[in-house]
Amino acid sequence: MIHEVLKIQVPGAAEAGSLYTYFWSPSQELDYGNQRPVILLCPGGAYEMTSDVESEAIALRFMAMGYHTAVLRYSCGPGIHYPTALLQLAESVALLRERAEEWGILGDQIILQGSSAGGHLAASLAVFWKKDRGLAEKLGRSCEEIRPNGLILSYPVITSGEFAHNGSFRNLLGERYGELRSKMSLECQVSEDVPPVFLWHTLSDATVPVENSLLFLGALRKAGVSVEFHLFPEGKHGLGLADRQTSKKGSAEGTLACSVWTELAKKWLDCYFPWYGAGKCSHI
Repeated sequence: MIHEVLKIQVPGAAEAGSLYTYFWSPSQELDYGNQRPVILLCPGGAYEMTSDVESEAIALRFMAMGYHTAVLRYSCGPGIHYPTALLQLAESVALLRERAEEWGILGDQIILQGSSAGGHLAASLAVFWKKDRGLAEKLGRSCEEIRPNGLILSYPVITSGEFAHNGSFRNLLGERYGELRSKMSLECQVSEDVPPVFLWHTLSDATVPVENSLLFLGALRKAGVSVEFHLFPEGKHGLGLADRQTSKKGSAEGTLACSVWTELAKKWLDCYFPWYGAGKCSHI
């Protein structure tokens, strides 16, 4: 495994983000050992921190399925506001694409995975990579360089309206909360340029209401973007893998009915990103 910690420095940011790589080592023995898609994870944490629950364990689960993975510990917390984290994510995508040959990455198969507020961050790049050309310009990149090819969202923060997780938006926007709140309500920013989406949520999520995913789902359908959505009846917010590996201290062991989400995501990935020889699904 190629495991490195790379600093992601972007213009105007007081500190760098950290990109943790979990890449398969090149192999002459394996049929499909040298070029793979990469899944770039954005942990949640209300734009106040980046949660361990939604980081390494999920990265290693997808790596065990055959994918390269990476975790972006983006800058957040007191005094760090939009667009710092989004620029760091965009630069991370561009870096993965730029060094695709070196790392054995399929440059047209860079998939973002985000949980909770990390889902908002991942979805922000998915909606703004082309619409907000200032993102690429600030980095000295082209829009195509920062473009994600797919999106996996776990119980994401999406809306700044009636069903908002207000803490996430206040942490993200700081003093510009009133100015940018509407812009960052992502169900209002969806266009046909958003890549295919895999989305899941729980009906009983009391922290980030399921309406966040439902609003995004409706906007994706209206724009003609392919989306697969799974709604589970039970499960608290912040489940990670939804099994014992990512159970929080003092909590139950997980919500095992939801733990199937990674298997469902794998089937979706196989359909849209068939890197190991299988053809694309007939409906694509």
